[in-house]
Amino acid sequence: MNNYNYQFEAPYNKRISRTLNQFWIGFVIYTSCYALMISGVVSSKITYLQLLGVLLFLSASFFLIRFRIENKYLRSLFIIYIAWLAYVVMRGFKFNSKFLFETFTDGTGGIFLYLLPLIIFFPKNLIYLKKTMNVIFILSIFYILFSIAFIKPILLADSENGQTILEYFSKILGIPCGFILLTVIYNTNKRKFLGTSGKLWCLFVIALTALLAVVQARRGLMFMAVSILVAAYIMYNYAHKSNLFFRFFPLFIVFFLSIYAITALTSKKSGAINRFADRVFENSRGDVVDYFYLDMTKKDWLIGRGINGLYYCPTGATEDGYRNVIETDYLQIILKGGIISLALLLLIAIPAIIKGLFYSKNILSKAAAIWILLWLLALFPATVTTFSLNYLLVWISIGICYSKEMRNMPEDLVKENFQYQLFNPNVYTPK
Repeated sequence: MNNYNYQFEAPYNKRISRTLNQFWIGFVIYTSCYALMISGVVSSKITYLQLLGVLLFLSASFFLIRFRIENKYLRSLFIIYIAWLAYVVMRGFKFNSKFLFETFTDGTGGIFLYLLPLIIFFPKNLIYLKKTMNVIFILSIFYILFSIAFIKPILLADSENGQTILEYFSKILGIPCGFILLTVIYNTNKRKFLGTSGKLWCLFVIALTALLAVVQARRGLMFMAVSILVAAYIMYNYAHKSNLFFRFFPLFIVFFLSIYAITALTSKKSGAINRFADRVFENSRGDVVDYFYLDMTKKDWLIGRGINGLYYCPTGATEDGYRNVIETDYLQIILKGGIISLALLLLIAIPAIIKGLFYSKNILSKAAAIWILLWLLALFPATVTTFSLNYLLVWISIGICYSKEMRNMPEDLVKENFQYQLFNPNVYTPK
């Protein structure tokens, strides 16, 4: 075994481990309750359980956060970005009980969405990452159980409620399984939950999401699930140093199957296939986007309208004709924080991708870069900037990609570290 120095004393790591457990328990309670609340079927009283989750993960965060960023570029830009997010929140913040209750329980547009980037200050070590992967697995179990409980509306092709349930269940609870597929080489049979059966489970979750997306004609969700599967396949072959033929031959199969599928879809098959065919070529958001453009002034485009920003859109809007969500996420970011908010985010995310892909020595960093890239690509067809594990993984990945220590950690040491549930004093652990 390699004899490397380590930064943390064993008792300290046990204390961090317990605090991380508290954080993740609170996070799981919050996100799973929010997913159920979105269904519109579960009693709104479940929000009180959400608040318990808030208490748990917030109190743990105070201990875990270390206000230290080694990379000078990220440190400077991140301070500006957080300051801008604080400005966005202050522009629409209200000190009344109704607003406070809603902003603490709303995972789509509440205050925690703007606090989530602070996860970058959490300790960047493999204890933290291993626990994150365990949480991904646990939430995927909730995803399947919740989907079974609401299977009727989910499988009902014309059910708007079914579409909403599927979208939120998938993005909040199911899609994060893609991160395990991208880092599949680290999850061996020595790891709890994430041996061969765990990896197959995650593959099943993403594949099922893709299938249900076809049933409900959710193009954005279909794109997310398929892009994860393709990226995971490429990463698996890259990690196992397969030759070019085995790496890309299945992609050619996917390409020709896609051509065949488009031909079949345009031939007016019946049922879900026909509905998906109609949706593929349907511009369902054209009117919404047009109204958005008409209502936004130059100032709004630049700085947004704050945390409570609305835009006039009589199509599918509330009674007063205003909406607070536009399903194209880069426009959603602009609605709240303007082009400034989007630009700062891109200035942080794009260099992280470059560092992770081209200036790293391990699969973990490359997988983190790919996760950020997939999230950026999903900004156009879907809503992925939410207080969820999906978005939280983006900031965890940004932290990995900007950490020179994590990027330069030899592959064999990353693999070795992942074999231990808590801490091994003979294996190097970045600070």
